[in-house]
Amino acid sequence: MTSLTIWTNARLTEQGIGVLAGATRSHRLIFDQQSSEVTANARRKAQEAEIVFGQPDPQDLVASSRLRWVHISTAGYSQYNTPDLRVALAARDIPLTKSSAVFSEPCAQHVMACLLADARQFCQAYDQQLNHRAWPQSQLRNNCQLLENQTILIVGFGTIGHRLAELLAPYPVRLFGFRRTPGPESAIPVIGPDQLPDTLSTAEHVINILPESASTIGFFNEERFSQMRAGSRYYSIGRGTTTDQNALIEALRSARLAAAYLDVTDPEPLPADHPLWSAPNCYITPHTAGGHANESVRLVRHFLDNLKRFEQGIPLIDRVQ
Repeated sequence: MTSLTIWTNARLTEQGIGVLAGATRSHRLIFDQQSSEVTANARRKAQEAEIVFGQPDPQDLVASSRLRWVHISTAGYSQYNTPDLRVALAARDIPLTKSSAVFSEPCAQHVMACLLADARQFCQAYDQQLNHRAWPQSQLRNNCQLLENQTILIVGFGTIGHRLAELLAPYPVRLFGFRRTPGPESAIPVIGPDQLPDTLSTAEHVINILPESASTIGFFNEERFSQMRAGSRYYSIGRGTTTDQNALIEALRSARLAAAYLDVTDPEPLPADHPLWSAPNCYITPHTAGGHANESVRLVRHFLDNLKRFEQGIPLIDRVQ
């Protein structure tokens, strides 16, 4: 096996670092700390590497003459989806992979938790505990729902959406996915842009898992919120920029939407005086949907699985380009 130079600035725990170091003893491993200031030495080290794992500077990837494979430590890759980088990688047949497989399970479970918490009125009951300590049993019982026969639309039907569909399989729901270019094979019906307005008008739950791109920024805007069924719920775990937050706040204030569950906002962190915090029935988690206790080790193992594939010359997992 040929020894390779692997550079990483992935944010790893000590356990994750240990797993990575132990599994790459036959290679040269360069650890580089992520920093807001990229030093000349860090750039030089990144450009020396044949394999890059983490969040490298895209300019270093373009400039590197030794690069053979790039593995991004996140599910999102918008900063690497630029014409210059795509052309540079394609010209040398350098694969770009990401870590969606690591985050599909926790993100899907996070959405599932929000769906069930909403159905069973957990947030409303907790608000009573924190602020009123009343006992509105009849009101909460009457507002509790079953997911049975409800329509759920997953906008951005990728890896996370597929896993969420699997988690929802035991529930008798009407489930749809949305993609700009629906594929021929899927476990659930997948609609395209022409069918989106009609589906929005019938769905009780709309789940936004869109990545950030020029075509998705502000995707959920005033027009799309107005197309949604009155009293529906909105969930967003993709990227905060895909939601027009002023339009969302207005939809909540007007009661067009019954609730919103947000794990991503724009900006992040969300300032303490931002109106989203006080918007009615808006429940916010601080970009934790993909988080889990052994995240670092799972990131490393995903990279190592791909490293074996790279060494053996077989197709890589989570390939973007």
